[in-house]
Amino acid sequence: MTNNASGLHRIAILSVHTSPLHQPGTGDSGGMNVYVAETAKRIAARGIEVEIFTRATSLSDPEFSELAPGVLVRNIPAGPFEGLRKEDLPAQLCAVTAGVLRAEAAKNEGFYDLVHSHYWLSGQVGWIAQERWGVPLVHTMHTMARVKNLTLAQGDSPEPAIREIGEEQVVIAADRLVANTHAEAKELIELYHADPNRVRVVHPGVDLELFIPGSENAARSELGIADDAIVLLFVGRIQPLKAPDVLIEAAAEILKRNPGLRSRLVVAICGGPSGSGLEQPDALLTLANELGVSDVVQFVPPTSRAKLVKWYQAATVCVVPSYSESFGLVAIEAQACGTPVIAARVGGLPTAVREGISGVLVDGHNANDWAESILKVVSDEPLQKRLTAGAIAHASHFGWEDTTDKLISVYQEAVASSKARVHSK
Repeated sequence: MTNNASGLHRIAILSVHTSPLHQPGTGDSGGMNVYVAETAKRIAARGIEVEIFTRATSLSDPEFSELAPGVLVRNIPAGPFEGLRKEDLPAQLCAVTAGVLRAEAAKNEGFYDLVHSHYWLSGQVGWIAQERWGVPLVHTMHTMARVKNLTLAQGDSPEPAIREIGEEQVVIAADRLVANTHAEAKELIELYHADPNRVRVVHPGVDLELFIPGSENAARSELGIADDAIVLLFVGRIQPLKAPDVLIEAAAEILKRNPGLRSRLVVAICGGPSGSGLEQPDALLTLANELGVSDVVQFVPPTSRAKLVKWYQAATVCVVPSYSESFGLVAIEAQACGTPVIAARVGGLPTAVREGISGVLVDGHNANDWAESILKVVSDEPLQKRLTAGAIAHASHFGWEDTTDKLISVYQEAVASSKARVHSK
């Protein structure tokens, strides 16, 4: 650890519904897991101890696990260990809160300087901890019910009222709200009436030492993909919100327009069923069969980060057709590996992708539009080269170290504001 000049000693991070130890890409594990793990490690490296509270999901989960030096993950037993979906967790929040408060009660008074909660479920626990411990609460939404409900995929279920109400309560309680982008900050203020003076924008990052450009041919050789293949890569949880079906429909349209590409086209769907996608886990396979493209679609289970780098390096383009994204870590990871991104013009993706410089943004989710955008890039080698160079340059501005610097500044600000408020009473 380095010398600590922040004035902070210990912080509690709440990640109730998903653990930073879990594999991203399936269940409820995704970009938030990566965010929590990467920032926690770097905060600890600055000399600030971090304890992450999450819900135990297995009898075999130990009470504590060390994520990295100075970062402890505490598994709180609450409700059935397995079989609970994120939507079922509000009923377990009392048990989680009791576990968190019990853990702190065994410490000396004032043990934690601050609580940082991630996602609304954690915010509900953080709100109570904030009051009991007399420390500031910093909260990051990651996704918001009202935003998702405005941009629902066809057939997807809207977020329930209990979540909207819970998010409103956390917005009121938090000393500082961390938004991933200026677009998200605007949504917090307009849709949740957040106090603009308490909203701060901190972009997520990417591990620039792991996600790096590499030999496309070498990566393809390792993955068993032909050198002349056109590889369209989707990375993420398999659920309507992420819209992998749009990529499969676009692939069918591409082959309808250019039948000669069939022998070269590879559509790689990397991830596992999640959320409402669990209700029809074979829906994408069925869709590929119905559209006659099952021969070009390859389903890849969630994989290690090192293996994911190879997929990014092997891809011609990375496709991110989500209906809603607070940022889009996948887009930044792909670009850091030198892969242009074709993404939906929603949420934080216009920040994660520089249109015309590192990738292409598509309006709407019509398969014809996506097919046209994909063909425009993959059939123009000079354009690919320009976008590749732009992708690497753009991603270089999104390192986790910068994210951590800004988060610690928000923490210091929240502590100072909280102390000033107490002294004024």
